[in-house]
Amino acid sequence: MESVNLSSTPVDYMPILLQLGVAVGFGVLTIIGTHLIGPKVRTENKLGAFESGVEVIGNARHPFSIKYFLVAILFVIFDVEVIFMYPWAVNFREFGVGGLVEMFIFMGLLLLGFIYVIKKRALDWD
Repeated sequence: MESVNLSSTPVDYMPILLQLGVAVGFGVLTIIGTHLIGPKVRTENKLGAFESGVEVIGNARHPFSIKYFLVAILFVIFDVEVIFMYPWAVNFREFGVGGLVEMFIFMGLLLLGFIYVIKKRALDWD
């Protein structure tokens, strides 16, 4: 049996520290650069709220329908489930027939969940 050397030296962490330094440096330089290069004239029109070129009317704190959030959560759930299929597809040949059966079970459970959502009319906007 082969022995594995699990000890690490400070040099092993240099790529991580270099990436961290580049990320922090980019953030700091971007913030400083926008303040140095950006316009200095501050008028009431420039400091006002801008929402896609539409004048602001009323209060921004009006409640949204719960359907909006429900659809968003369902999208995230089914999107995450699709992410679980990618490693399976990469290693499809290694899993053999057993892996194929497991994926059919997984897809069946996903289909049952989707049918449940449709039956509960969770995706209807009205």
